Amino acid sequence: MPHSPNRVPFALNRLCFPHVTPDSRDSAGQARDNHRTQGLRHCSRQADTATLSDVNQRIVRRQQPTGTQAFTVLLSPTRRGARLARLLTVAHLDLWGLPSEAAAHIVAELATNASVHGRVPGRDFRLGLTVRDGSLLRIEVTDARGGHLPPGPGATEPPADDSEAGRGLLIVDALADHWGVTPGPVPRKTVWAEIFLAR
Repeated sequence: MPHSPNRVPFALNRLCFPHVTPDSRDSAGQARDNHRTQGLRHCSRQADTATLSDVNQRIVRRQQPTGTQAFTVLLSPTRRGARLARLLTVAHLDLWGLPSEAAAHIVAELATNASVHGRVPGRDFRLGLTVRDGSLLRIEVTDARGGHLPPGPGATEPPADDSEAGRGLLIVDALADHWGVTPGPVPRKTVWAEIFLAR
């Protein structure tokens, strides 16, 4: 049965979105950052229909080759959007029967970077999860600041001991089997990480 543009069926086991109110829109039609979500809570194990306009997200589920599972969502470049990226990662990997701890940490760091360093007013960041043959998870976080590239593998310097920031990519480097930065298409860039699930 077709759904309205702002409602998406969610079969994420215990995850649901209560008390959601729509965002106001700016002149470009993008959601403003003054989201009024009352938070996430756990609920019963049933498929729920969740209103997602509070974080300006559009979920894409395309037909994938046999053995491939994929999830893509657009999120606002805010702390709430970064937190939701992590929650959605855990929920989908749990739904797919896959381990989520390392992926959750990686997504948390990449989404935080996208919302802080990759933030462009009125532009979302995109989270993509792809699992091939149940053995390789690829995480992609794309933002709209393609001219601001982070250091790639081997070029990340540790921060000062008293610094409270600057460790995100070091965490990604420690947890991912492979990771990197892909410029473009203009004006975007993608920071990606891969984890081998079958060892």
